[in-house]
Amino acid sequence: MLYPAITRLTPVLFVDRIAPCLPFWVERLGFSNVAEVPGPDGQPQFAMLVKDGIEVMYQTWAALAEELPAVAALPRGHATSLFLEVVDIAQVDQAMTGIPRVVDRHQTFYGMDEFTVREPGGALVTFAMRVPEGQ
Repeated sequence: MLYPAITRLTPVLFVDRIAPCLPFWVERLGFSNVAEVPGPDGQPQFAMLVKDGIEVMYQTWAALAEELPAVAALPRGHATSLFLEVVDIAQVDQAMTGIPRVVDRHQTFYGMDEFTVREPGGALVTFAMRVPEGQ
């Protein structure tokens, strides 16, 4: 069997507030805060931390509820979502046949073709492929 190629695994940690989490990564571990999106209150609702090719993302529960209400409505038993960047989204889509979609396949504002499923342990897994420019 030919398995889909996966190019990256990025944990997305859902929290009530991001600001208190940043010093752990930036000040103690030397990560760079390379992207931050402020919420309506001016506090970060999303942040991406990077070091040596390793990424960790944070998103607030409030931002998740606004962006993906169907996902936010699920029980909070699992606060981790895995974001896997893949080479061929169609191949992964085929490999996930029969697994219910939490979020159907769609193109995002940040240039990805992606969909989300729940793995058997309950964690959310988003598969994403960068959309070539001009599409």
